[in-house]
Amino acid sequence: MKTKILLPTDFSKNSWHAITYALELYKRDACEFYLLNVFSATGNLMKSLMNMDPGSELYEKAKAHSETGLANMLDMLVLKQEKHPNHHFNTISMFNSPVEAIKTVVDDKDIDIIVMGTKGETASRTMVYGSTAVSVMEKVRNCPVLVIPERAKPGLPKEIVFPTNYKIPFKKNQLQYLVDIAKKTKAVIQVLYIFEGELKEDQLENKALLQDYFSEVNFVFRELSNMHVPTALNCFVESRESDMVAFINRKHMFFGSILNQALVKEIGYDCKVPILVMHDQNN
Repeated sequence: MKTKILLPTDFSKNSWHAITYALELYKRDACEFYLLNVFSATGNLMKSLMNMDPGSELYEKAKAHSETGLANMLDMLVLKQEKHPNHHFNTISMFNSPVEAIKTVVDDKDIDIIVMGTKGETASRTMVYGSTAVSVMEKVRNCPVLVIPERAKPGLPKEIVFPTNYKIPFKKNQLQYLVDIAKKTKAVIQVLYIFEGELKEDQLENKALLQDYFSEVNFVFRELSNMHVPTALNCFVESRESDMVAFINRKHMFFGSILNQALVKEIGYDCKVPILVMHDQNN
């Protein structure tokens, strides 16, 4: 069965880097890739939605630019396909807001995972994550998202950091994509607990659940104490030169909503580490 992967692109350097990262990560898998470009007529999406009708000059010009960009990208990917004949590519040009378009494609194509860049052409250089990446990580909750910074090093991850406080029971299906990535890359999962005191009985039970779920991959339990969570995570990742951070995004739990709180923003403007965001489907 093919893995269905959505690759949103605005034709920026960062989005192309995310695409090549996805091709490398899934190079041995049979994959159906969907390249998605979302277009509008102006920088103001609401004005575009109100004033741009299919058939109008503005609409057709924006659509042609989108379709031409996707065709050029497809030509480049076909050259790479010679090395990976088990990869197949589809293009989708859509007029909508980026998040709504991504939600639509995820549902319509039964997408398994989204792989995208952290920011596009218009994002500020001082921002780690552009508004679209942040919104997708936060709002597309029925599909895992792998976000790739432009400075992410090439090659497969060898070490994935999974921060947790063990306070909420884990479900096996929530962690399946983390386990799959660790299996295919032979990466070690570093389960990181930012010390808040000795673990209580329920936390120990949840830790045992993780031990069971990670039984087919290499993993290590780690602890750091007396540090602000984002700072601790950042220090751990930088000191070990870890290759990826993965976590379950639960609103009001652990980091709170990580995107409204400081975790993503405090990792640092020079972030080089891909982030795998998984979701609690019951949250």
